[in-house]
Amino acid sequence: MSKSEAEIISRIKEIEAEEKRRAELPLFVYNRGEKVHLKQLAFHRSASRNRWVFGGNRSGKTECGAVECVYFARGVHPYRENRKDTFGWVVSLSSQVQRDVAQKKILHYLDKSWIADITMLSGKREFPESGVIDQIKVRNVFGGISVIGFKSCDQGREKFQGSSLDYVWFDEEPPRDIYEECRMRVLDKKGDIFGTMTPLKGLTFAYTDIYMKADGKKIWCEFMEWSDNPFLPESEVSALNDALSPDELESRRYGRFRSGEGLVYTEFTEEHVIDPFDIPFDWQDKLSIDPGLNNPLSCHWYAVDYDGNVYVVAEHYEAGRTVDYHAEKIKEISASLGWHTDSSGRIEALIDSAANQRTLASEKSVAELFYEQGILVNTRVNKDLFSGINRVKRAFSAKKLFIFRNCVNLIRELKGYWWGEGDVPKKKDDHSLDELRYYIMSRPAPPPSRVEPTEIQKDKERLARRLKRSGGRR
Repeated sequence: MSKSEAEIISRIKEIEAEEKRRAELPLFVYNRGEKVHLKQLAFHRSASRNRWVFGGNRSGKTECGAVECVYFARGVHPYRENRKDTFGWVVSLSSQVQRDVAQKKILHYLDKSWIADITMLSGKREFPESGVIDQIKVRNVFGGISVIGFKSCDQGREKFQGSSLDYVWFDEEPPRDIYEECRMRVLDKKGDIFGTMTPLKGLTFAYTDIYMKADGKKIWCEFMEWSDNPFLPESEVSALNDALSPDELESRRYGRFRSGEGLVYTEFTEEHVIDPFDIPFDWQDKLSIDPGLNNPLSCHWYAVDYDGNVYVVAEHYEAGRTVDYHAEKIKEISASLGWHTDSSGRIEALIDSAANQRTLASEKSVAELFYEQGILVNTRVNKDLFSGINRVKRAFSAKKLFIFRNCVNLIRELKGYWWGEGDVPKKKDDHSLDELRYYIMSRPAPPPSRVEPTEIQKDKERLARRLKRSGGRR
C-alpha cells in the first residue's frame, strides 16, 4: 500500500472519528430530540422577543435557557434568522450562582473547539468551570466571533448600562430595575429577553408585569413541571414529592406563583389558552353575561365540540356603558362570528339573576332591557359559588375547557383570582369568572367516577339477587 493511500485511509478514519465525536456533543444530542422535551421545544419555537419559563426545580427550564444562548452565539438557531456575530448577557442572582448554574450549563453545551477565548473574573481560564467567567468568545458558524457575557444582579443596576445587546437570559427572577435596564439594552438590535425561573418570591413584578400580561405574542410564557421532563427519574420525583409541603410543591414542582392566600384556579395554565380558529356553526352554543354599569359588563361566547370540549371564543368587556350600548356591541360581535340566532333573530344568553331587579332609576330591569334589544337572556342560572368553582377546576384538570387568546380579560382574571379569608375568594376582578361559572354550571354534570364495590358490598349484592330470584326465601 502506497504512503498516499495510507494517508487517505488515516484521514478518512479521522473524519469518521470526528463525526462520531460531534454526534455525541450535548448540543447535537439536544437538537436530535434525545434530551429535549416538548415544552422546551415550544420555548425555542416561540417568535416572541420576550419569553419566560416558570418552572419547578429539575423541570428542564435552565437547560433550554442555556441552549438558547448557545444557539444565538453559534448562529445555529433552528427557528430564528441567525447572525454572523452576536453579543448577549447571561444574568444570574450572584457570581456564585452564576458559576454553579448558568455558567456550568453554558459550558456543557459549548464544545471546546468552538471557544475562541475566555476572560475570567476569578480563577484560571484553563479551568473556567471552577472560577467566575466574565466573557466567552465563541466561533460563529458564519466565520464571526460572538460574545456571551456574564452579569450578576448583586453588581447593581449601574453595571447593566451602556451596552447594545442581541439577547439577555435571566437565570431566575432579577430585581425589577435590572429587568427594565436590560430591556433598554436590546432595543437597538430588536433583541430578545428570556427568563427561566422558579417563582419563590410571591406576587412580584414577574407576576404583574410579565405573567399577567402574557399574550403569546409580545410576551410568551410557559409553565414546566416535573412530569414535563421525561428524563427525570421516577424515584427522584417521588423523593422530591415526599420532601416538600403542598405549598412548596406549588412553586418548586409546578412553577406556580403563590401568595399567602393561594390561587383559586391552580389548574389553569398556558396550555388552556389557544389561538383562535373558525368555529363550526354547529359547535356554537350560548353567550353568558355578568351585567355591570359602573363595573364592567362581561360577556363571552361559548362553543362545544363533538367531544364535549368547551371553547370560549370571543369577549365583550367594558364599564360605564348603557344596556343599549352593550346590546349593540354583542350583536356586532355575534354578526362578525356568524353566530346563530333563534327564529326571531334573537341571540340566546345566560345572565346573572340579579339582572331581574328593578331600581328606582329605571322602570325596567336589565334583563327586560336586553330582551327589548334582541338579546334573549335567561336569568335561571346556578350561582352556587363552590360548586361552580369546583366544576370549572375539574374542566381545566380534564383538559375540557379552552380559551381563545383574544379573551384577554377572562385570562387576566383567571390568573389573578385568589382565596381570601374563610375559604371564600376575594371579591375583586371576577366579572368574567362569574359568567364562566354560570355557563359551566349550565352544562350537564360529568358522570360520577365509578368506584369499585368492596368484597362485602359484592356479597350483599349477590345475596340480594338470590333473594329476589327465590321470592324472598333463603
